Parts: sequence; structure tokens; C-alpha cells
Amino acid sequence: MLSIQTTHLTKSFGLLKAVRRINLEVAAGEIFGLVGPDGSGKTTTLRMLCGILPPDEGEAVVAGCDIHRETERIKEKVGYLPQRFGLYGDLSVLENIHFYADLYLVPRKGRWERIERLLQFANLEPFVKRRAQDLSGGMKQKLGLICALIHTPSLLLLDEPTTGVDPVSRRDFWMILYDLLKEGVTILFSTSYLDEAERCSRIGLMDQGELLISETPAAVKARVKGIVLELRTNSNQRGIKILEETGSFRSLVLSGDRIHVLADDAQESERIIRRELTSHGIEVLDLISVKPTLEDAFIATVEEKRKQRSSMGNEKSEGTNGQ
Repeated sequence: MLSIQTTHLTKSFGLLKAVRRINLEVAAGEIFGLVGPDGSGKTTTLRMLCGILPPDEGEAVVAGCDIHRETERIKEKVGYLPQRFGLYGDLSVLENIHFYADLYLVPRKGRWERIERLLQFANLEPFVKRRAQDLSGGMKQKLGLICALIHTPSLLLLDEPTTGVDPVSRRDFWMILYDLLKEGVTILFSTSYLDEAERCSRIGLMDQGELLISETPAAVKARVKGIVLELRTNSNQRGIKILEETGSFRSLVLSGDRIHVLADDAQESERIIRRELTSHGIEVLDLISVKPTLEDAFIATVEEKRKQRSSMGNEKSEGTNGQ
């Protein structure tokens, strides 16, 4: 059973095509991550799915509701946490929760039991009288999540919910999400953190408004063509620039204190790396073959797609010039 199904979903803002004919399926009861850089179309996609933004083209069924004809029903069934959630800073934690409960027409009967449970869920019981503006970033996100859950939605849409949140609060937030999964809530969230994407049932890689691939994290990594060499030098910033100039590798990614080199041939690539870096006075401290990370897979997928777009653009240009 599908909780979300889209067909050729498209949205433009003037000349900018923010989302390009996305076909997305999210199964009921799974946690699905939309992964991509800023400007890739993640936020626009989520806003269309929750009924805030009408698409220019395409169809979508969200929690059993058509996004064109049943936007009000979608709001009843879906909880949405945007990047900048509209908490009222001068209201207390409890007052904010009651405000959103009123907006969602949550009946007074049984409301307090629901609020108590959510407060326990998010470990916010000791802070019910604290004003929202005095909460930490992590606490604000937890309060936003409670407000999004107050009407007991079957689907939760989260737009980069842990951006700018400290590591401990991020961990706590994920514990809450996993507990929600146990209750049967479907979760679709966007993120630019690839370590969070690893925790999902499935992920969709987005770039320039396109959904490039939709698979499990393991399947995405398995699609990487070639081999990955992990390189450590005494000057990684200089080293990666020198290697980029050779044009000999599929991609180069700075990962922590190491460089991940995606290449076709291990021996030939190692020879080129050692030759080029040594000739520029850079010492190779370590160079080994490793399994691809999700970051390697994402970069490789994006680079391949961008090369295809560039090639198609050149072909169209040549065709126009030939006429």
C-alpha cells in the first residue's frame, strides 16, 4: 500500500523549473529520505505534497487524497514540519501546542491525554511553561514536531528537520522518529545530511529538480561504477585541486581528513595519483581501496547526470546550428 504516489509532478517559478516531472512512491509505514543539495527541489516537492503549493503539471495521491481536489483532507491526514516552523516565541510550550490543536480542530475531550503523551515522547515535560523563544534549537524542533503530530496524522512530512541542531538533539529526534514508525506513521523527510539518509528504508537522490534514483541506501551504493580509492596526504586541499586538473577520475570527494577518488582502474589510478602529487611536492600518506560510501554514490550519480545534460545540450546546440 502506498502512502504517496506522484506522476510527472512539476513546478516552475518563472523561468526556473524547480521540480521536473517527479515520479515518487513512498510505501505506508516506511521512512523515506529526499536527499540533495540546497536548490535541488526538495522543499518545493514537500510543499506540493502537503497541499500548500499547487503543481503546474502532474498528479499525486497523498494519504489517499488527490492533491488537486482534496487539499483540505490532506491537511487533516498529514503533519508538516517546514524548515522554519511557525512557533510563537512569546507563548509557552503548552500554549503553542494548544494553539495548533485548535487550528487542527482537535477535540477538547481526550486532548490533554494526547498532549501529555507527546510531551513524554519528546522529553519536553519539564519545559511546558518555558516560552518558545527561550528554547534551544533542538527543543524548538521537538516542539514543532509535537505541533505537527497533535492531530494524529498518518503521514509526516519533515523539511530538513535537523539542520542546525546539535548532535545530541539530532540523535534524540531520530529516536522519536523510529518510535513513530513503530506506531505505523509514514515519514517522508528531506535532508542534506548523508549520515541521516543511511537510516532510511529508502532514499531518493535529487538534483536540479530531478529525482535521479529511488532505492535503498545499500542499493544506491551498489550502483557505483568503478572503484573507490581513499587517499590521505599532507595537503588534501591542494591535492584534490591537482588531481581534478588531470581529468583522469570520475569524481573526487573530500571526506573528513581523506580524499575519496572514484576511478575506473585501481592500478593506473594509483600510478597517476602518486606521480602527480609527488611532482607537486605533496606527500601521499595513505592510499587504499575502500567500499563506496553514500556520499561517493551521490556525487557519482549527480556527476553522471550532469554530463548527460551537458551532452544533450551540446547536441541540441549543434542541431540548431546545422539548420
